[in-house]
Amino acid sequence: MLLYYLVSFVIVLIDQLSKWMVIHNMDLYESIPLIEGWFHITSTRNRGAAFSILQNQRTFFIILTSIVAVFLIYYIWQVKETQKILTFGLALILGGAIGNLIDRIIFGEVIDFIDVRIIHFAIFNIADSAITIGVILMIWKLFFTKSVQ
Repeated sequence: MLLYYLVSFVIVLIDQLSKWMVIHNMDLYESIPLIEGWFHITSTRNRGAAFSILQNQRTFFIILTSIVAVFLIYYIWQVKETQKILTFGLALILGGAIGNLIDRIIFGEVIDFIDVRIIHFAIFNIADSAITIGVILMIWKLFFTKSVQ
């Protein structure tokens, strides 16, 4: 199970390093096109949750995320070794949750910068990506694979 905690830790490191690079090398709202009109790095901030809902609810998100993180740490430890897809998904969610929690505690907001313009999607970050992939893996495991139990 320690491998899955390592996955979470690596997600947090990559997330925080990428955000550090954005904070220290870009002005707020500055946008750098990597593929013009398709994919940009755009420095933004989000005081809410996904798609900027529940703006300015910092304390609520810190408490909720802390509770979820403790639950995930415990649950990863309890999941059977045979549940690799589920456990990996949980580890990604844990790493992403902690990455955004650090932002909320230190800055009072989440640093976002991945700007996919071809689909006019919300600007997001590595932590958000890890959470999304983790949820997709959990859904896949729960609905599309046979249970080993």
